[in-house]
Amino acid sequence: MKLIISSVSGEPIYEQIKSQIRAAVLSGDLASGEALPSLRKLAKELRVSVLTVTRAYNELADEGIVQNIQGKGTFVMSKGNELMKRQLAERVRAGLAEASTAARAADIPLLDLMGMLEEEYRRQQS
Repeated sequence: MKLIISSVSGEPIYEQIKSQIRAAVLSGDLASGEALPSLRKLAKELRVSVLTVTRAYNELADEGIVQNIQGKGTFVMSKGNELMKRQLAERVRAGLAEASTAARAADIPLLDLMGMLEEEYRRQQS
């Protein structure tokens, strides 16, 4: 897992870590049950405080994306848990909103847009 941190972005570093890990989990780049790097290892790698990484991991745990297991580490939660399902549903809704806006701009009728969605959904199952 490669995280890219920017000190000039204006976004807090723990938020950058959180959003990149969340995106990796939701996209499937990080699989259910997979261990995240240890707090110290990631802090050293990113050249940030262990407290910064701890805050990011704890907030991801609060969101239900990861689980902290005392003495073992931090692991990606199953996409079947409720919090993760809500996160994924929000991501789908955001993508659909973007697709709807683009479809309106291109004068694509709703029925055609629904057909495109169905086609893409079936293609992803293959």
